[in-house]
Amino acid sequence: MECIFCKIIAGQIPADVVFQDEEFIAFRDINPQSPRHILIVPKAHIGSLTEVSKEQQGLMGRLLLLAKKIAQKENIAASGYRVTINCGPDGGQIVPHLHLHLLGGRRLDDQMG
Repeated sequence: MECIFCKIIAGQIPADVVFQDEEFIAFRDINPQSPRHILIVPKAHIGSLTEVSKEQQGLMGRLLLLAKKIAQKENIAASGYRVTINCGPDGGQIVPHLHLHLLGGRRLDDQMG
């Protein structure tokens, strides 16, 4: 098992976990780009968004709803937050395991609109 996220899921590498269930784990990014920067990761290894199949559309919907739930728990829902999925090297994906970035806690007008 070489994937760092798979190692976090397996408990081999510690993480500041904010949520976990049978399907997902969410933890604070070790290199945060905002005051709240949480990675939400499916426990099933999916390399990137490009690899998501039609059969996994329910999983993707639950991933987005979990982002909303965590934003509420982190008290950033009312002021606003950003949800990002990087895909592939040119898209900025560093870890080859599908994950969602939840960013908030400050005004995020410095990148995409």
